[in-house]
Order: sequence, then C-alpha cells, then structure tokens
Amino acid sequence: MRNLLPFISSHPGGRSALTCRFRCGDACFKETPNTSDNEYAGDIIAGAVSRRSMMRAAAVVTVATAAGTAALTGPSAPQAEAVALAGHGHQPGHPHKPAPSGARGLRFSPVAPNKDDKVTIPDGYAQNVVIRWGEPILRGAPAFNPDKQTAKAQAGQFGYNNDFLSLLPLRGERGRQVMVANHEYTDEILMFRGYDPANPTREQVEIAWAAHGLSVVVVQEENRTGKLGPVNRHPLNRRLTATSEFRMTGPAAGSTLLRTSADRSGGKVLGTLNNCAGGTTPWGTTLHGEENFNQYFANGTTDMHKRYGIGTSATERKWERFDRRFDLAKEPNEANRFGWVVELDPYDPDSTPRKRTALGRFKHEAAQPRLTSDGRPVVYMGDDEKFDYLYKFVSSKRMKKGNSRAAREHNLTLLDEGTLYVAKLSGDSPVTEIDGSGKLPDDGEFDGSGVWIPLATGTTSHVPGMTADEVYVYTRLAGDKVGATKMDRPEDVEPSPRTGRVYVALTNNSDRGKAGKPGADEANPRNSNKHGQILELAENWDDPTSDGFAWRLFVVAGDPDDPATYFAGFPKESVSPISCPDNVAFDAHGNLWISTDGNALGSHDGLFGVATHGDRRGELKQFLTVPAGAETCGPVIQDRRVLVAVQHPGEIDGASVEKPASVWPDGPGKIVRPSVVAVWRKDGRDIGV
Repeated sequence: MRNLLPFISSHPGGRSALTCRFRCGDACFKETPNTSDNEYAGDIIAGAVSRRSMMRAAAVVTVATAAGTAALTGPSAPQAEAVALAGHGHQPGHPHKPAPSGARGLRFSPVAPNKDDKVTIPDGYAQNVVIRWGEPILRGAPAFNPDKQTAKAQAGQFGYNNDFLSLLPLRGERGRQVMVANHEYTDEILMFRGYDPANPTREQVEIAWAAHGLSVVVVQEENRTGKLGPVNRHPLNRRLTATSEFRMTGPAAGSTLLRTSADRSGGKVLGTLNNCAGGTTPWGTTLHGEENFNQYFANGTTDMHKRYGIGTSATERKWERFDRRFDLAKEPNEANRFGWVVELDPYDPDSTPRKRTALGRFKHEAAQPRLTSDGRPVVYMGDDEKFDYLYKFVSSKRMKKGNSRAAREHNLTLLDEGTLYVAKLSGDSPVTEIDGSGKLPDDGEFDGSGVWIPLATGTTSHVPGMTADEVYVYTRLAGDKVGATKMDRPEDVEPSPRTGRVYVALTNNSDRGKAGKPGADEANPRNSNKHGQILELAENWDDPTSDGFAWRLFVVAGDPDDPATYFAGFPKESVSPISCPDNVAFDAHGNLWISTDGNALGSHDGLFGVATHGDRRGELKQFLTVPAGAETCGPVIQDRRVLVAVQHPGEIDGASVEKPASVWPDGPGKIVRPSVVAVWRKDGRDIGV
C-alpha cells in the first residue's frame, strides 16, 4: 500500500491564503455565522433508528425500477430511507464484476495527480484556450493591455475569474453556440502592477467593478476539431457588471427590507457580485448564484449582518470609499439586495436580468432545475458556508413549450411563484457507530431519510415569528428556526437528467467536531473534514415535489488508501484520489463529473468523472488537472467536448503581477489570465467511449 498523499496547506482544503483572502474574505477563519442551537443530524439519529426499526416491522416497501429510475411505493414512503436508493449499482457484500474497458463515457486513461503548470489531459485528447480575461467581446472594446486597462475597456471585455459556464444552441448559425460565464471575484494583486491593498485607486476599483458579473459570448466551432473560439462583436455578446441594472422580482420585491436611499422602490439593483456556479433552465435561460457577497460590504451593524458573515470594519477592496452603498453604516439594506439567484435571458441582449426572491437569500453556490411530471420546475440549492443548509424551490407554474414570445414571457415568471423548503436529514445508524473517523457503520453505508420543511409560499410564511419577506431576505434565520441540518458546505446541487437522483457536493468543513461546534453525524461523518463528500438523494416516489427523501453518501472523498474514504463500494485501488468536490455536471451517459476546489492531497485541482449506476458505479477517474494555484470550475460535458473554466491561476501566496507564480496560459513574461479551456478527442469521437 502506498503512503497517503500529503496535505499541502493549513488553509481549508489546499487553498492558498491569497485565494481565501480575495474570493471569500477569509470566511473559514472567521466566526462561523451559524451559531444557532437547532438540532443537527447527530442529535436525532438514535430516534431515527428506533422509528426505522418499528416501521420496517410494520410496513412493506417495494422498489420499482423503470428506465433507470427508482420509485417508492407502500404505505410509509417518508420513512423508507435508503430503500429508495436500492437497486442501482453495488450493494454491501455484492462484489463488483467490472468490464475491462470501464464505464461508458469514462473510457480514458486517468490523469495522474500532478503539480504541472498547465492543463493536463488524457492521452489521445487535445485542447485550446477558448477565451481569456480581457479579450474584447463588445463593439468598440480595445485589445487587452494590462498596463493600460480602464474601466470602460473592461466593461467590453471578458471578465475576470470565470466560474460557471453554460453552452446553449444558436439556431440558424452553423457551428455556433452561446456561451454564458460567471465572473466570481477579482484578485487585484494579480491584476494591477504595484497594487497597494491599503490604498486602491478609483480607477482600479472601477476596473474591478467591470471585471465582476457575467459575460455572454457567441463561440464558433472549428471544422474537424473540438476547438472553440469567440465571435467578437456578435449582436448577442453582452457584459453585465457590478454597476449594471438588475430587477428584483418575486414575493419580496418592493419589501422595505430591500429599499435604500437610491432605490426607494426596493425593485432595482445595481450589479451582481460573486457569481459562483449556476444552472441552465429547460426554457433556455441561465441561473447565476450570488455567493460570497458579504465580503464587499463594510461596517455591518446588525445581528442579521453577522449571520450572513458581514464584518464590522473596512473591507479588503475598500469599495466603500468610492460608493456609499457598500458602507452598511450608511446603507444598511444594500447587502440585502445580494445573495440571490439571478436569471438571465442570453438570447435577448436588451433584457434586464432578474434576482428571484422566491428562491431565498443566502450564499448561493448554484441552482439547477428539473421538471416535475406536469412541467413545474424544481430548483435545488446549497448555501456554501460551514454548517449551513440545503434547499429546494418548487414552482407553482408549469413551463410552456416552444419558442413563441408568449411562451418565453410566461416561462420568465416560473421562478417567482412557489414554495421554498429547507432540508432536515436523519441517519439510520446508532450514534456510537458515527465516531467522526469516517469509519463505515455496520450496515456498510452512510444513509438515512430526510424531510423538506416548508419555509414560505408566496406571501405566506410557514416559519413562526417571521413574515414571508423576512423568510426570503433572511433565509438562513428561517432555516435556523425550523431546525434544518447543518451540513459541510453544501455547494453545487444537480439532479441527474437520467434518473432524477440529486447529487450534493459537500466541499469540506475543518470546524466539524471542534469544541463548541457540531460533531460528526451520518451525513457529515468526519470531524475536521478536509476532503468533503458527495451526497445522493432520491425523492420519495421519484417525485421532486415530495416532502420526504432518502439519502446516502455516494463518495466520501480523499486518498483511496485512507480507510475514511468511500466510492459507492467500488474497489478503492481502482479509483483516482479526489479532494474538495465543488461544481458537478452530468454527461449523456449519466456519469457525474466533479470539479474540485482546494485539493488537499498534494496535487493541483482537477476534473473527475464517476459512474453513478451499473456494475462500475463508484468508479472515479481524473480527466484533467489545472495549472498552479488554479481551481477547476464550469464544467460543461458535451458528447464531443469538455469545457472548464480555469479560475485564479497563479493565485499562490507571495505572487503578484511582478512575481507571477504561474506562466499559464501565454508563457513567461505575460500576465497570468483566468481562461476557459475546451478539450476534445483527437480522433473526433465522443468523450470516453
């Protein structure tokens, strides 16, 4: 047995201090915002076990499978726990009989862990940089010159630190697609020569405002390869920044909690900030999660500011010196206008993007819808903070099919009416079997049941002591009050388009089990959790509107030689090491693809594929790694192309424009630039088949 891979950082996962400083405002080193005393899963396991044993004695539950999905039947679906997940793949005690060629869609030679300053891909594959920070995309925008950058130029150029990506079809233009990208945050030390963090200039601040937000870029495919490139100055190309106009919509729009001196209507907001992951809707729009917005606001004055991680002093970027709305002592409600899911229509460059208040306000990592059998969207969401919660929203409206103007206008209202829920999970093993080490309980899996607790429907609050407006604007407090389960940083949440199963990336939680903090429970089974896990959830009856679900841990990440890791029961000697799962996506074969953030195993971050069903369920293989200091974001998995966003390359402690820690993507002597990368097979065939 080889030695365990080394940890590489005292920071959460393997992040540099520079990344923690600029991306999330050192959130992991500040007091955990969730200080509520609501139950966490470890407190309720014993009761769940006794209830479960009684239910098993009294009820008969059957599992029916059709077209790869499982449905629960029987008189006691909410208590059926892991039975909903049975019937797919490996079960404890049932040996795998893997085919030699691997799971379909994952038939490539895995990339070995490495620290190379490049995007490393499997043999037989090729790559290109699709677009870099600063490339002009709008008419009149100049070529990128880092030494002569202006806010006006940046507002017409591709933004900084690309994260979520979406590729949408473009009818009538052969070989072209519409790419939408989030720009999560700026790192001024790596953007500006001689940057003085204590005294940023107005020009630097305004460039940073313009480098945040969203980009819409039409991309062109090269004949006979998978190479993509931007179509500069296409009419659909667009930039949304920290000063663009956005609309508040839904039940909390116009609330007194959203009004400021500049917007007494509570309905118009300037900008979107810290857009992390997102989602693509069945009706052709994109969703964008505002995540670590708290770090942009100075001088927090209330307990609610504190619950959202807003500090009481100056900010890192000092924006409050140049715009009073970032000073909460002057504009206490301005922060309430961030932390939402934004919906963008990329096919209408004149449309105003909307912040959907019905989906609640927290540190949104992502939002990916699925449709009910009658066509209503259900959106799953994670709040990316240690000990915060998992949510879903069920719309009360049905999607209209087609591309008529009436259908599009109707579908742009789908996320304004419905019910917002938060999750409470129970385990099915005795407390004594969950000791914080990650050792599997006697039944061979971490699994259990859960309930969705309603928080608000339209203008009706379901939370005692809170109005509906308060539930939407202070959603974290609503989750506290109803006893939601404290999780290990729930980030991207994606339903499988093939099975309906929902996969939740729980990135890590270094505070789990510390004095005064919640200890391990069955859904979060390791104290000082450095590597994270992926939870698999099945709604009762395979109905996304259900108020109950079964769950189990699909992957417990880390070095496969570590006994505290688990890969759905697949032989651990046959998987790649993985740490800190973050963004997830699916391919056409039903495989889950996972990008990592802060690999704590001595390798650069990467992209991994894992089979979710069949004899090779749990087989996890690394597809690529990214350059020094970078994080793997995106990703988009098409039949013949993989797209990833390479975020914050060179973001290593001590680095600067003058002393770069990476030479990617353009080589020595060039400024390091976050970029989007496309990967394809050299023979032109589908990925991994």
